[in-house]
Amino acid sequence: MVEHTCMEKKMGEAVARVAKKVNETVENQADSLDLADCKLMTFPIALYKVMRHVAEGIHLITLANNELKSVTSKFIITFSQLRELNLEGNYIHHLPEEVRTLLHLRNINLSRNKFHTFPDQLTSLQALEMINLEENEITVVAESILSSAESFQSHWPAHKQKYRSGSSRDKVTWPADLLQGIFGTDGL
Repeated sequence: MVEHTCMEKKMGEAVARVAKKVNETVENQADSLDLADCKLMTFPIALYKVMRHVAEGIHLITLANNELKSVTSKFIITFSQLRELNLEGNYIHHLPEEVRTLLHLRNINLSRNKFHTFPDQLTSLQALEMINLEENEITVVAESILSSAESFQSHWPAHKQKYRSGSSRDKVTWPADLLQGIFGTDGL
C-alpha cells in the first residue's frame, strides 16, 4: 500500500510539472515547449486543446528523456511551424509521414532511440541542417539514399556538405558506422 501511494505521488508530481511547463508556455506565448524528463509515454491529448492558440508560434519542442514510443501525425500537424525538435532518449522507432510537412524544421535530435531504419522522410526537408541519429540501431538505409549519396547531399547547401560524426550545428550528425556505409569513409 505504501509503494502504491508513493507511485501515485510521483505520478501526481509529474503531471503537475507538465502542467506548469505548458501553462508557462501558453501564458508567455513562448516559442518553445520543454517537456524533457517528464516520464511521458505519449504526448498528452489534453495539451492539444490547451495549446491550440499558441501551437503555430511554437518553434522548439523538447521531449527528451521521456518514455515515448512514437510521435503521432496529430503532433506533427499541430506543431507545423517547428524549427527544432528534440526527441532524444526515448523509444521511438519510426516517424509519421507527416514529418515531410515540417517545412521549417532545421534541427532534429533522434539520438538514443530505437530506429532500425533511416527515417527517409527527413531527406525531403529542404531547411533541415542537422539530424542526430547517434546511438540508434540503424541497420537499414533506404535504397535511394545508398544508391545516390550525391543527390542526398544536394538537399543541403554546399557549405554544409561535410558530414562527420559529431554534434556541430553545421553538420548532419549520424552514427559513424552509418556514414561509413553511405559514403565509404567517416565523412566527405
